[in-house]
Amino acid sequence: MSSIDVIALGAGMVGVSAALQLTRRGRKVVLVDRREPGQETSFGNAGILEREGLVPTGFPRELSALLRYGLNLAPEANYRLRDLPGLASWLWAFRKHSTDAAAEAYAAANDALCREGIAEHRLLSAEAGADRLFRETGWIRLYRTPQGFAGTKLLLALSDRYGVKYQHLTTKELTDLEPHIAADKVFEALRFPETQSVSWPEAVTRAYADLFLKLGGRFVTGEAQSLRQTETGWAVNTAEGEIAAPEVVLALGPWSAELAAKFGYRFPLASKRGYHVHYGSEGNAVLNAPVVDCERGYVLAPMEKGIRLTTGIEIADRDAPPNYRQLNQLDQIAREMFPLAEERAPRWLGRRPAMPDHLPVLGPAPRHRGLWFDFGHGHLGFTQGPVSGRLLADMMTGAQPFLDVSALKPTRFV
Repeated sequence: MSSIDVIALGAGMVGVSAALQLTRRGRKVVLVDRREPGQETSFGNAGILEREGLVPTGFPRELSALLRYGLNLAPEANYRLRDLPGLASWLWAFRKHSTDAAAEAYAAANDALCREGIAEHRLLSAEAGADRLFRETGWIRLYRTPQGFAGTKLLLALSDRYGVKYQHLTTKELTDLEPHIAADKVFEALRFPETQSVSWPEAVTRAYADLFLKLGGRFVTGEAQSLRQTETGWAVNTAEGEIAAPEVVLALGPWSAELAAKFGYRFPLASKRGYHVHYGSEGNAVLNAPVVDCERGYVLAPMEKGIRLTTGIEIADRDAPPNYRQLNQLDQIAREMFPLAEERAPRWLGRRPAMPDHLPVLGPAPRHRGLWFDFGHGHLGFTQGPVSGRLLADMMTGAQPFLDVSALKPTRFV
């Protein structure tokens, strides 16, 4: 293999975007993963490019919520009791960062990442010939009760502060937009028109990977965990033999901390697991844009394969076997909101890489020359992958990052 400048480890949206952005800057990049691009977390998400990602999903503090979660009665969040001891330190750190003050800091960093994430997607989608997969229809947040809607106070205040557009929908406006949503189940509906969505997340990731190849990048299957430091840089084992480069990008999503620990970096990374399933729709029922049933923690999103239902979070070991409890809990709940028809196999499990402060890790390793981190985007990896890649490319090529990345530095944890 000819001379390589950068090895990018991980072929999800984040890793593919990093490889693509570096290639667009003239770097010779090889993308390495054990699977084809877009086959892990980027395969099965809700396909949302979220503009209003200003308030993180925090640790519950109300006694009623704690009881519901503790008894596994909350479909929006389940846990596996046997896995909690191994996750205790992360849960404690997660709780510490689940305050209004932490949310303010999160919003300050995340506003630009979400805004520019959408813009960067549309630049890449046009170049990759993937515009047909994108929808500029916004999405709708549904609230069933006054108590549930009261929880939007911080979101709306931050949206006003950062200029995020939203609209309170009347019942008529909701039914005009989504005539088959059960409006009688909805106390309040908020539409965020700047949020975009895609009809097939996997295909978007593959389109960006194809553009990366077209621009001169290479993809090889390999084992990222074989990464080792050499006298001149970094090397990893692949199906084409060992490859080496002066620099390496670690963008392995929920597998990132495992590899980083090999070099002495102990990142508090956990997996917020989530599931999806596809449905048909009854009769002539259509869903024009994604909707999120906020008090039940699931999204219904129209996809090329049908109506995709994605769940909230499952707190469990990353590699624990699937537990379809949440999907089973949500089946009837979702049918009350929209006339879903038959369930279409197969069900799917994914893993969101989550830091306790809800922000990604982006930048150089402090003690190893040529090692770069780009992971931990939580629920927003699909939204922020392209802009994270652009910021990383700025840093790796010596340019001034076009956004402030100080809140994302790896040194905040290691």
